[in-house]
Amino acid sequence: MKLLFTLLGILLIPSFSFSQTTFKEHKGGQEFTLSLPDYMTRTIGLNDAASYQFKSSVKDVYGFVIVDSKEELKLAELFFANIKEFFDDFANNFVRDEKDRKMSKPESQKVGELNFMSCDITYYDSEAKTEIYYFIGVVETGNCFYKFLCWSSAENKDKFKADFMKTFLSLKD
Repeated sequence: MKLLFTLLGILLIPSFSFSQTTFKEHKGGQEFTLSLPDYMTRTIGLNDAASYQFKSSVKDVYGFVIVDSKEELKLAELFFANIKEFFDDFANNFVRDEKDRKMSKPESQKVGELNFMSCDITYYDSEAKTEIYYFIGVVETGNCFYKFLCWSSAENKDKFKADFMKTFLSLKD
């Protein structure tokens, strides 16, 4: 009986080890780097779609990055000719229904091969009973659009905007 199982095992092993199907390697996810001020630390729980989240509870500042792969956007039949189209779609819909929403004129720049576009948005948050300041931006690389968001109370805008901008411009893949 043992001999029968051994012979069956030897005969079946080659059929499992030689496949007729070819395989192609695929990569998942998108790796990028970001430089944060030393007062910020990585966190979770700010946004479920974010690839990377950071905050300083002491300074009451927060931020995150969402990666939108151009390949996945095409699969979803979302087509953007350039960073301006993607940015406008994002910025114009961001907190658009909030009370007293104000949006600055978008600024764009190119650093190496990367395109950057950003603006400031403020609105009154009735739940927090304060005006909130957002620095929002989009980075376009060869393969992705990165949505970048940082926020604080509007009274701290001048205190943190330079750090938000520096962090934004540090993003690369």
